[in-house]
Amino acid sequence: MLVIRDGLAIPLSELRFTFARSAGPGGQNVNKVNTKATLRWQVTESPSLPEPVRERFLARYPRRITGEGELLVTSQRYRDQSRNVADCLAKLQAMLLEVATPPRRRKKTRPTKASRARRLTSKRQRSETKSLRRPPRSEE
Repeated sequence: MLVIRDGLAIPLSELRFTFARSAGPGGQNVNKVNTKATLRWQVTESPSLPEPVRERFLARYPRRITGEGELLVTSQRYRDQSRNVADCLAKLQAMLLEVATPPRRRKKTRPTKASRARRLTSKRQRSETKSLRRPPRSEE
């Protein structure tokens, strides 16, 4: 069970892993051991994901999801398979944690009277500075 937070967990039976030969460090092992891990998860059909979280997830990570609604997460950071599997799970957990809480709605606020006065004062000062740079106007 991959626990994201209270009330949100993904059973490991929903996740599928495939393995391939990895690039990067590993010496001679790199050519004969499948250490790269690819996690596949059906996001669109997962019963363990609440609908609002699913919608936020699909909106946040559209490029990581295939046309069939399957999420792909890969890892080839480490030299052994088990650590790459753990890294894939950590990446998925971080992604789900990011969309688990709904975004807070912005409260409309108005600028204070003092901040408006400061803004207008600075605009007047800037205008005065620029007008002093201009050559004097000749009166004809």
